Amino acid sequence: MSGGEVAGILVAVFWAILVSFLAVALARLAQTLKATTKLVADVTDQAVPLLAEASTAVRSAQTQIDRVDAIASDVQEVTSNASALSTTVASTFGGPLVKIAAFGYGVRRALGGSKDDVPAKEARRTVIVGRTVPAARRDKRNLRGKRD
Repeated sequence: MSGGEVAGILVAVFWAILVSFLAVALARLAQTLKATTKLVADVTDQAVPLLAEASTAVRSAQTQIDRVDAIASDVQEVTSNASALSTTVASTFGGPLVKIAAFGYGVRRALGGSKDDVPAKEARRTVIVGRTVPAARRDKRNLRGKRD
């Protein structure tokens, strides 16, 4: 055998190995494409009903949002009406009620039955940070403050 024949055999073996690897790669690629095609078909079969359900859910949600919007506008109207009614009642009855209360207070003071009077025992003591200070000490501080 000559060198050219050996080189030709080596090239032929190399091409045979290369063609074998390419055939295996193409077979695997064909299997991958078949699996991908099946997966896409399955996803399509499942996605169409899901999209229909999602569309139904979105329509239902829109209906509920429209209802809530109507309720919110009704509540806003009721709130403004209640505010106006409150203002009307306050302006109508507020002034006379204050005058009647002031008159009642004046009558009680005039008759000497004031509920605001503090009993004498409580008037002599002052509470400062959890302790009681006798009236004598408090009075001395008050007198010092009046002199200054």
